[in-house]
Amino acid sequence: MPCTGDQKRGGEISLELTHNEEKCKEYREEAKKLVSQMTLQEKCSQTLNWAVGIDRLHIKAYNWWNEALHGVARAGVATVFPQAITLAGSFDEDLLEEVADAISTEGRAKYNNQQKYNDTDIYKGLTFWSPNVNIFRDPRWGRGHETFGEDPFLTGRLGVRFIEGIQGHNEKYLKAAACAKHFAVHSGPEDLRHHFNAEVSLQDMYETYLPAFKACIKEAKVEAVMGAYNRTNGEPCCGSEFLLQKILRQKWGFQGHVVSDCWAIKDFYQGHRVVDTPQEAVALAMNNGCDLNCGNLFSCLEDVVRDGKVSEERVDEAVVNLYTTRMKLGTLGEVTDNPYDEISFLEADSEKMKKLNEKAALKSMVLLKNERELLPLDLEKYHTIGVIGPNANNRKALVGNYEGTASEYITVLEGIQDYVKGKARVLYSEGCHLYKEKVENLGIENDRIAEVKGICEYSDIVICCLGLDAGLEGEEGDESNQYASGDKPNLNLPGLQEKVIETVVASGKPVVLVLLSGSALAINWPAEHVPAILYGGYPGAQGGKAIAKLLFGEASPEGKLPITFYHSAEELPEFTDYGMKGRTYRYMEQEALYPFGYGLSYTSFAVQNVKLSADEITKAGISIEADITNTGCFDGAETVQVYVKVEKPDTPNAQLKALKKVFLQKGETKHVELTLTDTDFALYDEEGKLVVSEGTCKIYIGTCQPDSRSASLTGWIPVVYEVSSANTYVAEE
Repeated sequence: MPCTGDQKRGGEISLELTHNEEKCKEYREEAKKLVSQMTLQEKCSQTLNWAVGIDRLHIKAYNWWNEALHGVARAGVATVFPQAITLAGSFDEDLLEEVADAISTEGRAKYNNQQKYNDTDIYKGLTFWSPNVNIFRDPRWGRGHETFGEDPFLTGRLGVRFIEGIQGHNEKYLKAAACAKHFAVHSGPEDLRHHFNAEVSLQDMYETYLPAFKACIKEAKVEAVMGAYNRTNGEPCCGSEFLLQKILRQKWGFQGHVVSDCWAIKDFYQGHRVVDTPQEAVALAMNNGCDLNCGNLFSCLEDVVRDGKVSEERVDEAVVNLYTTRMKLGTLGEVTDNPYDEISFLEADSEKMKKLNEKAALKSMVLLKNERELLPLDLEKYHTIGVIGPNANNRKALVGNYEGTASEYITVLEGIQDYVKGKARVLYSEGCHLYKEKVENLGIENDRIAEVKGICEYSDIVICCLGLDAGLEGEEGDESNQYASGDKPNLNLPGLQEKVIETVVASGKPVVLVLLSGSALAINWPAEHVPAILYGGYPGAQGGKAIAKLLFGEASPEGKLPITFYHSAEELPEFTDYGMKGRTYRYMEQEALYPFGYGLSYTSFAVQNVKLSADEITKAGISIEADITNTGCFDGAETVQVYVKVEKPDTPNAQLKALKKVFLQKGETKHVELTLTDTDFALYDEEGKLVVSEGTCKIYIGTCQPDSRSASLTGWIPVVYEVSSANTYVAEE
């Protein structure tokens, strides 16, 4: 990354490392000189997200608050890519960087135009508060669709590459600044977050909640970290000595800036009640390393300093951290050679961006079921196509939350209509309201069921579009959120949706279920009775076009589930329990409905000729080689997945530790190489130490995880090898 040392693929360190470190030092020294000329009042004014201009020092006003979770958000027209959880389904690191690079290109394009007209409003800066690398530990959490799923390794890999795409690889300037959030141990419940204490063992903290953040900081050199609303083990996260000082700064050596979540510091005294006054809250946050307040509480920072609760030196440090970021961006000081200043406004929402958006959707959706190869659909067979369901023509179900504004939205219905135009007739019914008992307020319950039956009667095949949208799962306080907290009360299809799919299946016509949601749903009845199910997630503004191409075989599905689909919420521990026992594929004991890492294709693949470089675990690690062949009749992509199981009692299930996405034409074979370090065979103990234990581990190499449910769904079992460690030792992190 710029100014931090560019780490190339495969771990080779760039020759520019020393130069970049020196450039960082230069920026920091320039920032110190600038800060030394400022009054206390001026310095304090810069610690709020709406930092005012200081004319005498030629410092422009700057609003730090901007969002780019899956596209530049809330600032006019920009590409709305698939939601983060959907992108995670691609299992494709390269795609995540490509999408993030496009986001930062649009961010620069819009910023350059806004600066031209002196627009420094909120959502108009280059500091993007993304990605969200919290672990989606419970499918009821409303904000889970902002994340990359339930697995720390996958979240870390995708988070790193997303950050690299946002920040760019220029040796002198950041393209934009990314922010890893919400640090740390944060995943609901939403309605408790302003006073909730997430109690977690050191073992679970280091094993599950911290690894993705660590990767984002130590590998991707993310420029910013945002604290969480809740407390963790008694400390409010935005003022936590343990998290912000001992872990972030001291253990991981973080050099960027820390920002609070919005109005979170008020919670110190209003919700968490760990202090009594706003001044004490400000002191707690600032003294523990929070540099920037999203909100207005740092407005009293000057008084807090004068009262001796925060030193002026600490304020200097905070502003230097912030100004260093602005200098890396080339938005502060004299800048004449920043290539990103040349990005044209016309780069945003271009045809190139629309094509990438469609590509991202195609690569991310997951085929869950395809009985008797119903898919892809043959237009020679189906002349009348029924499209039924509340998500068939629902734009909101395309995008998820923290979304931008697209210039074009293609719903599932529109995508199918466009694709089959002139070849088949499409009949459409909303089927039912997304969550209410009727569509029309004056109608009777289930007021569209006659229309549903009529469409089934006259259709050769029915595509049923069900699920959720961001009005049913999201952040507490989101406008139009039907559940005030944003969390889901259960995992069921809401309203009358299951009755509709039962009616459609009862018609006897072939049925395809297209499921749009940002989280797992308990689709037990459809899983048993519907022959084909495509999980579309929230596929972005071009999602309907991509879904049509997948349904009719112009492309083959290649996504994998980044989350577990459970049979019921009753299988889960209490939502407020942050212990990992019984949660996610890593710790669950029962079979999943659809497992993490699972996804079908229209073609078939074989993993063969697997070789390991060693059968003993040492600090040198173990290299894996394998051939993967497309043995089917369609071109397609597959993800080689490597899982490791430590063969000791009370250890996690086999965990994902390496992956490689490969595109293969039919009949083609490619050679892949992956590497496991000794830390991939290590587990954290109760004291938070990473330990390689004497004994054996199993390595599974295949295209899914090595659980019984994946085996029954795919008919395929990963190749397994046993390796061993001759002794027990603490691994170097």
